Formats: sequence, C-alpha cells, structure tokens
Amino acid sequence: MAPSSIVPQRAGPLADVCVLDLSRVLAGPWATQALADLGATVWKVERPRAGDDTRGWGPPFLPDGSGDSCYFAAANRNKQSLAIDFAKPEGAALIRALACHADLLVENFRTGTLARYGLDLAELRRANPRLVTCSITGFGQTGPRAAEAGYDFLIQGMGGLMAITGEAGGGPLRAGIPIADLATGLYAGLSMLAALHHARATGKGQHIDAGLLQAQIAMLANHWAAWLNAGSVPERSGNAHATVVPYRDFPASDGTLLIAVGSDRQFRALALVLGRPDLAADPRFLTNAGRQQARAALEAEIAAETSRRTRADLLVALAEAGVPAGPINALPDVFADSQVKATGLVETVAREDGTELRLVGYPQKLSATPATIRAAPPRLGQDTRAVLGGILGLDASALDQLEATGVIASATTAQTSFAASG
Repeated sequence: MAPSSIVPQRAGPLADVCVLDLSRVLAGPWATQALADLGATVWKVERPRAGDDTRGWGPPFLPDGSGDSCYFAAANRNKQSLAIDFAKPEGAALIRALACHADLLVENFRTGTLARYGLDLAELRRANPRLVTCSITGFGQTGPRAAEAGYDFLIQGMGGLMAITGEAGGGPLRAGIPIADLATGLYAGLSMLAALHHARATGKGQHIDAGLLQAQIAMLANHWAAWLNAGSVPERSGNAHATVVPYRDFPASDGTLLIAVGSDRQFRALALVLGRPDLAADPRFLTNAGRQQARAALEAEIAAETSRRTRADLLVALAEAGVPAGPINALPDVFADSQVKATGLVETVAREDGTELRLVGYPQKLSATPATIRAAPPRLGQDTRAVLGGILGLDASALDQLEATGVIASATTAQTSFAASG
C-alpha cells in the first residue's frame, strides 16, 4: 500500500501511512493534520490558482508575504501541497493514479461531486482494494439534506449547541471556535485509523460517512442523554453548569475567577476556604442534588464571600485546599501561563524562506512515538512536481506539459497565481 519509496522526514507511529487529502477549509484538514503530526505522509491536493479556501481567510496573514492566512497555518502543517486541477480529465487521472499509492483518501465535497469528475470513490476502492475513503459533509451521505452544503455555524444551530449556549434568558450563541468542524475532524481521524487497522488485517478498505451534524449531536454528551432518557430539555445557563453546583464564575474583589466543584468533598473544602463551615453543614447543600435544587441561595452566599477577597488570594487558597479553580485568560495570558510553557505546547518551525512560524503542536504526548512538527504549512503547489515525479514516475517533460496546460502548478506558478488572485 503506502509504497516504500515514500520516506517520511522523521519516523512516527504512522510513518508507513499515506493520505491523499482532497479536503479543504477545516474539518478535513484538521483530521489529516493530526495524522500528519503522528508521522503520516499527507498529499494535500489544492486548486492551482486558489488553493485551499482558508489560505485567503485573513487578515491576519503570515509574515512571509505569501498571502497565506494564519487560519490556514492552524490546520495544515506537516503536509505536502500538490496543485492539481482535477476538474480537467488529465488532473482526475493524476488523482486516480495517486489513489493507488494511498492508504487513506479524505474529501469534503458535496455528495456526488467527485463522481462527476470521474473520481467515484467506490471505483477508486476497486482499483485499490485496501483504500479507506472518508467523505466529510454537512449532513452525511443519506437523508433529505444529504446534498446540501453544511457549515459549522448552521450545524451548531441545527445540532442543538446554540440552544444551550448563552446567558440564561438571553439569545442563542455559537461557540467561540468552529466546534462542529473540529469535532468532526477528530471523529474522522479516529474512524480512519480504525478502518485502516481493519484494512491491514483483511486487505479490504471501506468508506467512512462523516457528517458534521451527527458529530455535533454526539458532542452534546450528557445533554442528549438527559433528553433521550429523562425527557429533560436543557436551557441556556451562561457559565453555570447544568447539573453540577457550584460550577461557574464568581466575583473577586478585583476580577472574576472560575470555581468548579465536582464532589461533596471539594464542596466542604470550598466552604472552609471561604470561612463558612456552616455551608458545608447545611442540610440543603450536603449533596450535589441538594445544591442544585438550592442553587440560587448557595451561589449568592459563595459570591458574597469571594467578592471580599482578591482573585490571586482565592486561587492560591483554593489550590492548596484541592478545590479546582482558575482564571479566565485572554490569549496573551494563555501563552504566558507557566503550565502551558512547561508542557512545550508551542513550537517554532521555519518556512522555506526562513520565516519562522509559532504553532501549537499535537496536544497529547505519546511516550514512545511522539507526534512531531516536521514541516511548516506548505506554500501552494510546492511539492507538486516532486511527488508526481517521485511517486508516479513522470519526467520533467511530462510535468512541463501538465503545467503548461494548467492541469498542475508548481510552487512558483501556483503562488504567483494565488497572490495575484488575493
């Protein structure tokens, strides 16, 4: 499957995996970036003149003058960019040839779009029986809305998230990040690894139907469980937890802090820190069920005590007592935090011209086979000729002809066209 001629820059747990990535924007690229971080070779196929839509989603843009946005940089490191126009028959033929050398193929076009270009996924799997294909769409491959485009904002509304996000009595709000896209990408990555495991055991690939709507609903977790099993409809409650009390923001004398009490023991410790052992002894507050029922009275008592002390004082005292608490950080505070620094989450990598980019790396640590950042987010088309020559054996003359007819673009021609279009 992944041919021996594909040699990753550094070994990783997925070093023998090759991904043909036809996706763009976020859900698909988020999935393939995680695979790439873990060592997979990812061929990111982009339109020769425009590239991935998110390359132009700025400002802010990267500081190297490429015209690439910071948004693009968040989801595309460790990949090789191939600028191929597969709307042209010659371009579609290149994709079919590359699919024969891939383990995984990811796409996020509307249902049926690839087949119109001569890239029917079932046909690709017949040509390469071990190929795993993954289609990421708004609504999945079946149902009355399967052919419609679905965007994160719409899915957050349709999937129930906005109904539970926002202040009590206020209007619906979307989450501050495109959580439907990100969740779908993570589910897709997990599913692809499971399907790959099956393919290597049986020699048979399969198709993965990854819908944003389904992933968003699954992420409702305890809320869908409460509705389906107890008929409970959650309401917007701001920063307060729907079922755990006290678990919200509270005022300090100089700001705000978060207190997240997850057990009766932690509540008793909180009461002692606040100098209110009577709260821990109050029959109304002995259990979480009681605290939830008497939420308003209890939270008023806690707020009265926290507002008399500084946030720093409270955070130190609560940490010493084993009560989960923390500040509300803006991004400058996040990356200045000593815990964040200690984990080495932020890494620096240089693009081809030497411009250094700071990126948040793979967030989980594998003790034996760690994820790595091996390459900066690629310039549009920078790897087209190398991959088509090295994997498909096309010589310089053939590549020149493909480039002259606009079927492919190399780094220079693709970037020039992209910058001009921007």
